[in-house]
Amino acid sequence: MKSHGFDFTLAMRHLCEDITSRLPVLRHIDLSRVAISLCQTRKNVSHGIYASLTPLRFEAGAKTTQRRGRRYRVEPVIDETGREYLYILSFYLPRFMTTSLEEKLSTVVHELWHIGPKFDGDLRRHDGRCYAHGPSQNAYDAQMDRMAQAWLALDPPSQLYDFLMGDCKELIAENGQIIGSHWPNPRLVPERRKWRA
Repeated sequence: MKSHGFDFTLAMRHLCEDITSRLPVLRHIDLSRVAISLCQTRKNVSHGIYASLTPLRFEAGAKTTQRRGRRYRVEPVIDETGREYLYILSFYLPRFMTTSLEEKLSTVVHELWHIGPKFDGDLRRHDGRCYAHGPSQNAYDAQMDRMAQAWLALDPPSQLYDFLMGDCKELIAENGQIIGSHWPNPRLVPERRKWRA
């Protein structure tokens, strides 16, 4: 029976589940509350964004924030059971697949590391102005490379990451097409005012 295509987001979910189970610093992550999204880049070029993590809560896990005197919330992102996701982890194809295996794994760890240690829908925040990556982007990237290599050193099953060995053309040649879930970034919606009689 011929395959309907390679499910990229399912394969990425299995990979992320293994990474978060093996690396103690990522064990706070519950992948069932993380939507994994496949995004298509307009141009097949190597520069630009490879992956992103969208938090679905505000600072300290708050459900609302105030801007210009008005209170807003994030439009809920719901799974098939009716449970709310706390994050969207997005991969941009074909761009993400143009890098080496090591770079891909480091990118995956990089985005997972952004998930706050309280797993409350907020990002991991560093001290200072550059709260997302800390004072040095180079030091941050080097730390992600080490974590990805630490995961590989634990000898996970190669079938978890075989799909990252090549690029999109190779995946399509082997499977006919690449499929997966797409979750658009939710909108900020104003809170309804509660009127008192």
